[in-house]
Amino acid sequence: MTAYISALHLSHFRSHLGLRLAFDGRPVTVYGPNGAGKTNILEAISMLSPGRGLRRAPSEDLTRRPEGIGWRVAATLEIDHVTHEVVTRAEPGNPRQVEIDEKSAPQLALARLLRMVWLVPSQDRLWIEGAEGRRRFLDRITLSFFPEHGEAVLAYEKAMRDRNRLLKDQARDTSWYSALERQMMTAAAQIHANRQAALTRIAAAQEQAETSFPIADLTLEEGDGFTVPDDLARFWAETRARDMAAGRTLVGPHRTDLGAIYRVKDAPARQCSTGEQKALLVSLILANARALKQDTGRAPLVLLDEVAAHLDAARRAALFDEICALNAQAFLTGTGAELFMEFGTRAQDVPLGS
Repeated sequence: MTAYISALHLSHFRSHLGLRLAFDGRPVTVYGPNGAGKTNILEAISMLSPGRGLRRAPSEDLTRRPEGIGWRVAATLEIDHVTHEVVTRAEPGNPRQVEIDEKSAPQLALARLLRMVWLVPSQDRLWIEGAEGRRRFLDRITLSFFPEHGEAVLAYEKAMRDRNRLLKDQARDTSWYSALERQMMTAAAQIHANRQAALTRIAAAQEQAETSFPIADLTLEEGDGFTVPDDLARFWAETRARDMAAGRTLVGPHRTDLGAIYRVKDAPARQCSTGEQKALLVSLILANARALKQDTGRAPLVLLDEVAAHLDAARRAALFDEICALNAQAFLTGTGAELFMEFGTRAQDVPLGS
């Protein structure tokens, strides 16, 4: 079974006034000088999944200037020999819209249609910066396995925002708190279970593969009081006074962190060299893709922005071999064709700015 983009059309998206590209399912190398719009193509593709894309930019930042008339990304998807037309767009002042086969659809429907994983330069500091980035990385992995995970996260965040509003207003009505905490508890249990199951799948995919990239042992690191999800509803009720003093909910899945150990060195990822941290990230993306193929029978789309430049020739070749072995349509960017020589004819080239 296969899933790939056969055609892509960008209109007023970032630097691209209008761009049409056709693909044949092979990996795609997009290369050219800085400012040619390479990452913008990957970002446009990432908008074919739920959320704010690989750069997490507000919708209004995606529209081309100076026109500012809104943006549009249209793609033809070939999924198990069935063709689907997907359009996502946004006009100034309006929320992003999605259409699948000419019918309006929620963003979360995109995750059920096409799975996608990515790695971008901003994630290079993932292990040494704050927990928020690692939590997003974790939820992106989890969403790739469980499309309904996004709905659970949205439900939890909505109920938590309402609870936080009560806390800031110093509200004392326990019935309101109890109702919201029950909603949070239901969503939190699903979030925790999904995250744990995703890490289990990543661990298995790493163990089963022969790869040139290192294994990372991943763990969920919960905040104080968040031991098992069944404790949370009672814990929130017992700690309302503390949360009220802080003006926000202090414990829950919104505070979960992702821990990683570089197995060969038995060292936390944050203590590893820059190159080792990058190799760990590549390893996790590849493991994610392998596990998804095992689960669904189809490799996901893989978006790798400026990854090849940070790998030596041996690891570049190993990365390209693994992508081809997965039979995945991967989109890779770089400044020159020489970064992708090891692909040979196995990849389709898209030169920009020449």
